[in-house]
Amino acid sequence: MSVLEQVLDKLMTTYREKVPSVSIINKALIAKGVIAVPEDIENDHIAFRTMGVAHLGIQSLEKIFLHYGYKAEDHYVFEKKKLKARWYAPPENKFPRIFISELKVAELSEATQQIIKSYTNEVKADPVDDLNLNDANAVGQFLHSPLWRTPLSADYKSLLAESEYAAWVIYNRYYLNHYTINVDNLPEGYNNLKDFNTFLVDIGVVLSDAGGIIKESKDGLLLQSSTVSELCNATFSAGDQFEIAGSYVEFAERRVLPEFSHLPKNEIKRIYRREGFEAANADKIFESTYTSQTKNNKLK
Repeated sequence: MSVLEQVLDKLMTTYREKVPSVSIINKALIAKGVIAVPEDIENDHIAFRTMGVAHLGIQSLEKIFLHYGYKAEDHYVFEKKKLKARWYAPPENKFPRIFISELKVAELSEATQQIIKSYTNEVKADPVDDLNLNDANAVGQFLHSPLWRTPLSADYKSLLAESEYAAWVIYNRYYLNHYTINVDNLPEGYNNLKDFNTFLVDIGVVLSDAGGIIKESKDGLLLQSSTVSELCNATFSAGDQFEIAGSYVEFAERRVLPEFSHLPKNEIKRIYRREGFEAANADKIFESTYTSQTKNNKLK
């Protein structure tokens, strides 16, 4: 197993433990004979959230994946949410794409900036520079370790009022934000997002309706949906506890590009499908962790 495979395995192992929806979906797919084992599912992409401050952000975290042969692709900007992002193509198609977003901290109010920097200023140098990227255990531990102290609940709530993204990152840090089930190669009845979403609702999975259940790109070739973020019991620095947004599961359908539409289904490969991402889709997918969506999870 390569270092990259080991790192991805460590990421997914912890993620599955904290996101019960993953096991619920996998077990239901196996029970219905759609897949034999969870490994039959294609992981379309995984996503991370970062803070745009000195020593951190996209420019820091991307070093890990560039080291493993990922190639930096398109940039995206989300003006209203004060975010930017970039995606990375894998060295081989058997690996997931990487999507890294970053909060443009300098565009937030002075009070919010001060709260964020009271934590992130504890990071005195780019932490990735001191990381042995050929040591999968070290990288796995890094991606699940806090970079700053546990926040005060008052600070978390203050950030939540201006930027729910900021509040999520200040508590969850580099924890994997989501992984994505690609439905394209699943059997008939499950290989398009409309049918797959019907299956999800039938097994009790709550889907985010921000921007509609299905987010569709302008060219109609990339369709995405997501679960509402799992709620987790967070313990803050003064010992107080309450539920906050954790991570979620995304689902993607990448349709065949028009120039390859003549090919029979058994000849369709990943390279013949819609690649990349869509800013308008991603903008609404971010809201899977927002309180406007997570409140729906409390109704289950």
